This record gives sequence, C-alpha cells and structure tokens, in this order.
Amino acid sequence: MTENPPPDSLTGILTSLRERVMGVSESVLSTIDGLLVVADADTVHPESVAALAAATLGVGRRMADTTGVGALREVVARCGSGHVIVLAVGDRALLTVKGDDGLDLVAFQRESPAAVEQLNKVLASDVAN
Repeated sequence: MTENPPPDSLTGILTSLRERVMGVSESVLSTIDGLLVVADADTVHPESVAALAAATLGVGRRMADTTGVGALREVVARCGSGHVIVLAVGDRALLTVKGDDGLDLVAFQRESPAAVEQLNKVLASDVAN
C-alpha cells in the first residue's frame, strides 16, 4: 500500500489538487527558468514539461504586457482530448497541470489558487532555511 505524501509537502500539494479536482491527471512544478522541482506525473516527461512551461509563461506574459490586460495569472491550452494549464507560483515557480477531457474547469479555478498559495509558502520556507 502506498502512503500519500504529507499535505504540506510539494508532492502532497500536487496530489491533493489531483484528488480534489475531477479531471486533473498530472502536474509538474518547475522553476521559472524551466528546471523541474517535483512532479505528480506518470505519462508526461516532467523535465520536458518544465522547460515548455517556462516558454509558455514567457509568451503569455509578453502577450499580457503587449495588450495591457494586467499581470498574467495562467495560460490555458484546450486540446483535442484535454487541457494543459500553466500557472505562475509567485515570481520563481510554475505549476503545469494536465487535465483530461472531463476536467472540471470551475472546480479547478476554485481550488488552484489555494494550491498555488500552498506551493508558494513551502517554496518560500525552503529558501528561508
């Protein structure tokens, strides 16, 4: 029997998001420059996702700046059989979430801010120590 990671660990936060939101299947936490921190993933290559998330966020931020619509919060790609969502976690990290075609976007939008805040707190405490 596998044990769930503690809810205050990075992996625990990712696992909790997957368990709370129907359709979230995998997630990757990375640095803003595309280096893998931790992943809750089985089918994606986490290092590749981390690198692509950095590029995605960079383009999204540039688009937000150019159009003057405020600070970028997330980039959502709706694909043929699911979604890929990249969210900023503070100024130094990114959360990339893969959702299947049944992703509950309303639940995701409700639950993801708390997950991002938790991730940011754990990362900040790690840097402080």
